[in-house]
Amino acid sequence: MKAITQYKYGSPGVLELQVVDKPVVKDDEVLVRVQASSVNPLDWHFMRGTPRFGRVVMGLLKPKNKILGADVAGRVEAVGGNVKQFRPGDEVFGDAFERGLGAFAEYVCVAENAIVLKPASTTFEEAAAIPVAAATALQGLRNKGQIQPGQKVLINGASGGVGTFAVQIAKSFGTEVTGVCSTRNLEMVRSIGADQVIDYTQEDFTRNGRRYDLVIDAVGNRSVSDLKRALSPGGRCVIVGFTSLGLLFQAAFLGPWMSLVGSKKIGLMGTVKPNSEDLEFIKELIEAGKV
Repeated sequence: MKAITQYKYGSPGVLELQVVDKPVVKDDEVLVRVQASSVNPLDWHFMRGTPRFGRVVMGLLKPKNKILGADVAGRVEAVGGNVKQFRPGDEVFGDAFERGLGAFAEYVCVAENAIVLKPASTTFEEAAAIPVAAATALQGLRNKGQIQPGQKVLINGASGGVGTFAVQIAKSFGTEVTGVCSTRNLEMVRSIGADQVIDYTQEDFTRNGRRYDLVIDAVGNRSVSDLKRALSPGGRCVIVGFTSLGLLFQAAFLGPWMSLVGSKKIGLMGTVKPNSEDLEFIKELIEAGKV
């Protein structure tokens, strides 16, 4: 089969189109004929081998995963002996990360519990853009953020991959949503459901005097102290992305320490694991027209 491969870390120039062996499905796996896959920041980090401490997982000197690609949408080609939920021909979407990525290829093996049937209303291309970004938004809001109806929620980076899903999912929980984005994306963020929008080129959401019950920082470009200032008493902030190692270490270490003092809680999202339960939840939102 054809696949986009990499044998060293670096820029996109390290990627090569090659013919490689087709994967062999295991008992608990599903072999998917890939119709579409999307590119995530996760793929960029694995391609570059950054941050360097991440190479403990990625491979110390060279990539452990020779084929990138977490998000996948396609048709079931074959199923393992223990698989009960799918059969050949099913149209599915999901996440290949648990089994070592591999979606930038004609075929990929995924765990049975990492895919679900594709929403009938979406194309393969649309479905391939959903799993990692939407699961990140859902788990950040619900699991880490403990979102509740009636809360005031702010999404920093509301026009990005995670942010656009976060705006819509937060609205589905019955919250009042404020989206932070650039001037050119204000109308788009309004169109997907944000009650209010903030143009970050004109206004600093951490210094405008407004306070929020839950902040999802999908950019990672603000200090922990800035984010804490934007929270209401008892509020929570979940930091999903980061733009520098300094801010990453702040989120990982200073945030939890500051959370011990007072009622405001700040923490790093951590590892996102798309699973069939969350993907099914997201699929239902899509079919209901809420995402």
